[in-house]
Amino acid sequence: MGFDVKVPDVGESVQEAMIHEWHVKNGDYVELDDVLLELETDKATMEIVAEAAGVVSTLKAQGDTVGIGDVLASIDTDAKGAPKKAEEPKAATPEKTQPAAPVANGNANGSGSYDHFSPAAKKMAVEQNIDAATVVGTGKGGRVTKQDLITGSQKPAAPAAPTKQAPAKKAVVISGSRETRREKMSMIRRSIARHLVKSQQTAAMLTTFNEVNMQAVMDLRKKYKESFKEKHGVGLGFMGFFLKASSEALKEFPAVNAYVDGEEIIHHDYIDVGVAVSTARGLMVPVVRNVESMQIQDVEHAISSLAVKGREGKISLSDLEGGTFTVSNGGVFGSLMSTPILNSPQSAILGMHKIEKRPIVNDKGEIVAAPMMYLALSYDHRIVDGKEAVQFLVRIKECIEDPHRLLLGV
Repeated sequence: MGFDVKVPDVGESVQEAMIHEWHVKNGDYVELDDVLLELETDKATMEIVAEAAGVVSTLKAQGDTVGIGDVLASIDTDAKGAPKKAEEPKAATPEKTQPAAPVANGNANGSGSYDHFSPAAKKMAVEQNIDAATVVGTGKGGRVTKQDLITGSQKPAAPAAPTKQAPAKKAVVISGSRETRREKMSMIRRSIARHLVKSQQTAAMLTTFNEVNMQAVMDLRKKYKESFKEKHGVGLGFMGFFLKASSEALKEFPAVNAYVDGEEIIHHDYIDVGVAVSTARGLMVPVVRNVESMQIQDVEHAISSLAVKGREGKISLSDLEGGTFTVSNGGVFGSLMSTPILNSPQSAILGMHKIEKRPIVNDKGEIVAAPMMYLALSYDHRIVDGKEAVQFLVRIKECIEDPHRLLLGV
């Protein structure tokens, strides 16, 4: 009896997938719930498990694009208890050796003394840079004459004397491969490419900048990080402050939390913030929901949970759906300033950057070094005016530079 393994229906927005990796081979015996393969969609990666025990016959290859309902493999359930095929030993790959660099010829000047040259021959040899060791003298006692140089009398080749020579010119050797290779884009990378191009083409995108002094937040973290972690079981990071500051600003400027749909504006009475994270399989934007009703510890727990899912490749479609605003932290990679691209159909995205000490003038007129961060807000100018965008960013700056505002709601 045979059992077909098919591509499951994973949601209305997903119509195709790509086989990312097979965990079994043709003829392997599998038990119930053994992982057969990983399917990658433009949203996330999922594992397909065996729904029956038996011998597997794979019908699709790794890298193939498949549609919902396509048969990926079949399982012969009559082959009970058949042993798994042993892994074939990999043939040893001979080590590649680099070709030996060509050896440069010796210096033509060589070595030798002009003591056995006549004065006229010595002068000519020096002027013409002639190697004394290569000339045969025909004069009395082997003395080299000018005529010997003119006729070009030479000694037979002799073994090189162990004398110092001028350093040889090294030939330039190009190492490494100059071949090109073609690689199929993953489903996630294809989705990112389409999404970003669409965002650039459909929105009137503009970016405004500001800078924020991180000293108050850093002092607060230093003072309470141990007790915060002990009480709430999660670390106190910067993202919690920025998501809460964004939430306060979005309440004050609701257009930034809306988006354009044709000739209408869709408003949201809730604040769902997408957090852009880089994973091994590409950029993903899982969503922290209802940030407006969260405390900072709740935000930190949500971010921590999504980060773990991202590292383990377990971010699901439900984690990625929706979102009314996005925060991207390029500073963790060392970015000093950037212009982030909108996460369509959203109307704005906040870009955080590297914290760097810079000289500023404080309230007392003194020049001091302070930990500063550039902030960037990219926004859709169709719905958000420049004045609103600037004031929105100023509001975030105020909340970060005086984090007590987040607790008091002022």
